[in-house]
Amino acid sequence: MNKTRAEIESQPSVWLNPQVSQIAKQLPGRGARVGVVGCGTSLFVAQSYAAFREETGHGLTDAFAASLVPTRDWDCLIALSRSGFTTEVLEAVRRSEAKMTIALTAAAQSPISSVADLTLVASFADEQSVVQTRFATTALVALLASVEYPIDRSLDDASSGAARLAPSVAHDKSHFVFLGAGWTYGIANEAALKLREMAHCWAESYPAKEFRHGPISVASPETLIWGFGDRDESLINDLAVIGATVHWPDCDPLASLTEVQRLGLRLAVRGEHDPDNPRYLSRSVILNDVDERSNFTIAKSDVLASARTTHKEGNS
Repeated sequence: MNKTRAEIESQPSVWLNPQVSQIAKQLPGRGARVGVVGCGTSLFVAQSYAAFREETGHGLTDAFAASLVPTRDWDCLIALSRSGFTTEVLEAVRRSEAKMTIALTAAAQSPISSVADLTLVASFADEQSVVQTRFATTALVALLASVEYPIDRSLDDASSGAARLAPSVAHDKSHFVFLGAGWTYGIANEAALKLREMAHCWAESYPAKEFRHGPISVASPETLIWGFGDRDESLINDLAVIGATVHWPDCDPLASLTEVQRLGLRLAVRGEHDPDNPRYLSRSVILNDVDERSNFTIAKSDVLASARTTHKEGNS
């Protein structure tokens, strides 16, 4: 747990690294038609960026799981992979018909740099942990900065603990639901994934207005609802009648996500799980034939030694 905890706590300072703005300046400008792909956590980063970019009028932006990406003639395809080895992401870049492909990764030397037209490396945000925290949020900060998101509030709220949840609030909870709207829906997806990965608990995510369309039927006094972005007071009132606990902080969604990560650590301790070594997961997902299709020598690599598994929910 020590690795994961240290990486979570380091996030505000890492977001301030000057290389974040340098990366942002190399991302697509206003009006470009953009596709963004990733797997697991990287997919949810892609969803958040794509929604925010479109919401703010910067241009058509699609987000897809790398394994499901269609063939489209985007002006630019952005591929997210912390390790740079993720098989589905490599395949998406190879198949792309976009005018330009950009890889955003933490690894300077990895297969993705050989298939993308431009590789942007955030090695300063890399992690030792299997579970992604710091790299994912830093990648999202850079992506959002490229479309004029007010990052200063993210920094202020993360540093001040504006989304803090008292440990006692979650003490008797066994069901966790994360809600978002617009660009924060991707953040809600990522929040639920963090609890599943770190603490192996029952965690779900939905667009806020979709929660009434079926999922609310399993809410109970054992449910903690965590909202991102603008509060839905009508839904909050409905949940109060059920007896569910609602935590919907009035703060920056990225800062709120860092508090979810801390909750994941606490729940892991409660369940006697080790988030530094989550079950069935590895630092990157590499399918069996990746080394045969790459020009990279990967023998004796710690990354690949732990990565030859397809049993992973998502941290690519």
